This record gives sequence, C-alpha cells and structure tokens, in this order.
Amino acid sequence: MIRCMAIDDEPLALQQIATYIGKVPFLELTAQCQSAVEARQFLENDTVDAIFCDINMPDLNGMDFVKSLTTPPLIVFTTAYAEYAVEGFKVAAVDYLLKPFGLQDFQRAANRLQERLAPPSSLLSPRTSHLAPLSSLLSPLSSKNDAVVFLKSGYRIIKVAINDIRYIEAMSEYLKVHLRNEQKPITTLLSMKKIEERLPHNFMRIHRSYIVNLDDIREVNKNRVILDADTYLPIGDIYRENFQQYLDTKFLGK
Repeated sequence: MIRCMAIDDEPLALQQIATYIGKVPFLELTAQCQSAVEARQFLENDTVDAIFCDINMPDLNGMDFVKSLTTPPLIVFTTAYAEYAVEGFKVAAVDYLLKPFGLQDFQRAANRLQERLAPPSSLLSPRTSHLAPLSSLLSPLSSKNDAVVFLKSGYRIIKVAINDIRYIEAMSEYLKVHLRNEQKPITTLLSMKKIEERLPHNFMRIHRSYIVNLDDIREVNKNRVILDADTYLPIGDIYRENFQQYLDTKFLGK
C-alpha cells in the first residue's frame, strides 16, 4: 500500500481527493490536512510515501512547502492554476492535476506513483493485474434519461431531481446548482462540461458560466434571459447563435 497525504485548503477539494484515494486499491489515506502548516506538523511525527498537494494556499503555499522538506515523499500537485506546472516539474513532481480533474486523471497519477515506488522486478509483470477495472471505479453522474442525480457537497451526498434545477453557475472549479423552492444553491466540485454532458435536452448552456433550464425562462431581453424579477442570466456571444436557433423553433409571430 502507498501511504498518502492529501493537502488542500478547500474542504470540497480535499474531500474529492480523499474519495478518489479510497477508490484506488493500492492507495491508503494516512492524513488529510487543510494547510501546509498542518501537514508539516503531521510529518514531524510520521511519514508518508506520497502527497497530493494543492499549491495556492494561505500562509504557506504548496510549492514552498514541498521545497522546504528535507526528504520529500513523491508529490502530485493539484491546482486550478496551469501556470504552476513548469515550476511543479522543477521540483520533480510525479504528476500535476489541473482542477477540475476526474477519476481517470487521478488514476493516471496514482499509477505513476506506483511505478515510481515499485521494485524493478515488479515492473516486468503486468502492473494492473491486481487492480479493479477503471470502469468499475467510475460512477457516472447520471444518464440523460434519469430523473435524479446525486451531488456531493462537502461531506454530504444530496439527491436532486433534475427538473428542480433552475440554473447552474460556474465558480472557478466549483458549480452552484440553483434549485426551485430552495434559497441556497448546492455547491459541488464539478466541471461545467461534465454536468452539461449529463443533462437532458431542456437544459442549455447560454454562457461560459451558466447553464439554464429552458423551462424556467420567462423572458428574453436583449443579451439576457430572465427567470424571475431577481434572476437575470447573460447570454454569451459564442452561445448566442445556438440559443437563437432554440428560440426560432418556439417563436410564434413575424
């Protein structure tokens, strides 16, 4: 087993890494920390084989933390900022996962850790003979015919009826899923592309940051759609033609 530490100041991102570690048979989660300072304190009394480490963190960023270790374990950086990639490989990182990443990307990084830690003789035999097939580890969000989806928010897994979704808002690597009859949206670590692929035909992406339930649109006014008196969503230039084609199929009049 490869003893792992996960470090991320965002609770949802930290939980995602912990979940993925639990899905890979040869990884063992030894510690999860919300700061590099906390991780350093843990390493003063214990050791790990590998660290999944965010970079952009307060007090002590992940890059400086790794550089400060006298004998660092294997490192996989996880971050939403691509500009750190070159610096990450300068400190001999095994892999660099750009948020939002999925289980397939994580499995790739885990396999690289295994290759680095495996004795030379074991590399001559099939590396994945004892692993569960990746297809058995993947849990699709939903199929397009499903009436519900399950979304992870913090330590909760929330059942959501698809038709209760009014619109989805992208916030960096997170999504805010706004529901009917709920004042507070569900915040989940997920990409727009991933959720867009799973939604039925009555949902449309109208902006790089918004997917809307077409059934909830009350009015279209110039460059925005209006859902109610307090909710206006912009229509992005690259999505305008597709949205206009939808309107044309529904439009009555000259």
